[in-house]
Amino acid sequence: MHLNGTARVTPQGVLDIGGVSAPELAGRFGTPLYVYDEGLIREQCRRFHRTLAASGLDYQVSYASKAFTCLALVRLMAAEHMGLDVVSGGELYTALSAGFDPARIHLHGNNKTVAELRQALDAGVGCYVVDSLDEVARLNALAGEYGTWARCLLRVTPGVSAHTHDFIQTGAADSKFGLNLANGQAETALRAMLDAPHLDVLGVHFHIGSQIFGTDGTRAALDRILNWLAGLREQTGFTARVLNIGGGFGIRYTAADQSYPIEDALTEIAGALRAGTQTHGLPLPQLWLEPGRSVVGEAGWTLYEVGTVKEIPGVRNYVSVDGGMSDHIRTALYGANYEVALANRMNDAPQAEYTVAGKLCESGDVIARDKPLPHPQRGDLLAVSCTGAYHFSMSSRYNQMPRPAVVFVGGGEAREVVRRESWADLVRGQE
Repeated sequence: MHLNGTARVTPQGVLDIGGVSAPELAGRFGTPLYVYDEGLIREQCRRFHRTLAASGLDYQVSYASKAFTCLALVRLMAAEHMGLDVVSGGELYTALSAGFDPARIHLHGNNKTVAELRQALDAGVGCYVVDSLDEVARLNALAGEYGTWARCLLRVTPGVSAHTHDFIQTGAADSKFGLNLANGQAETALRAMLDAPHLDVLGVHFHIGSQIFGTDGTRAALDRILNWLAGLREQTGFTARVLNIGGGFGIRYTAADQSYPIEDALTEIAGALRAGTQTHGLPLPQLWLEPGRSVVGEAGWTLYEVGTVKEIPGVRNYVSVDGGMSDHIRTALYGANYEVALANRMNDAPQAEYTVAGKLCESGDVIARDKPLPHPQRGDLLAVSCTGAYHFSMSSRYNQMPRPAVVFVGGGEAREVVRRESWADLVRGQE
């Protein structure tokens, strides 16, 4: 298993994260358990800042909170000088409850409700990413009612396909997100926004997908959008002050993934933006990014207790754990691949391949398929790496499974930032 951040194996063959052993964490906080390497999260934020500052561009980096959010994580983002991208009233409420500066929040969403827009206007959210034609009129009317201007970006779909899973590809022409460049909808929306008296149009936004390696797709999208903006400038006089390229930077889940270094990607993107604006005679806009997975993904671990071990001769070996698709949905949803290990027996040699199954009542409740492991024993501690993004945030109560606790570790200390749900939590609010 590849070890990220502060993770290491002790001489006794025990997984240690942030100076705290996995068995100690499981003993104190129970399993299943989400564990975050706080130092690695901070370092990922700083890598973005260092590289973009060195590029000489005016920039803003906002964390995509859909990847993982809780009060402690929001406060950490504020401490690391990150903005925040939210896509729902709940994410906005979490950010505000943590004391995050609303002026540094961007509100996304392909179907923002009137209630969510009012919530954002009440809070003084800094930017709205407009996603549809009817949102232009709705946001303008509400901003007028509040006697204010809504600073906004237009989300466009550049018609660029990212080499990723169809479910997380968002920049192609057939997408529920944004407005299409090629069919004229984006221009219609932008003109409407420019004519709206209560909208301050900063520029445009695009996001071609997630878990992307390399910059070919992003640079192709930049070229199309800059060409489009150059034409619009001639026709309308509009000059984009901001270009938001979203996020989507891939991370290493297994040895098969060749994680593209953030530094190289940002340097290539910055170079493409400089060259493109010069080619089209455009002023250099402020570059905005919204990374999520690349900030928290590799910093997260999930710990489980091993239960039933079932060997089916000539077919498959199963090892079942005390969680499953209620806390780890991505394998069932996307066919995502993960590395696993026995956290209390890291130095033991693999003896067979095992499929790690959850305890939920679904045949598809699988965490990892056919992974080499020492023969697991009931009570062993199984660790899954790189579960920091889209695990806690996509967790559910299927089969009335209480959601796990979340702990942050670092410097030999562990703190519980989200408590484990109790049985009573499962029925709270019911009659």
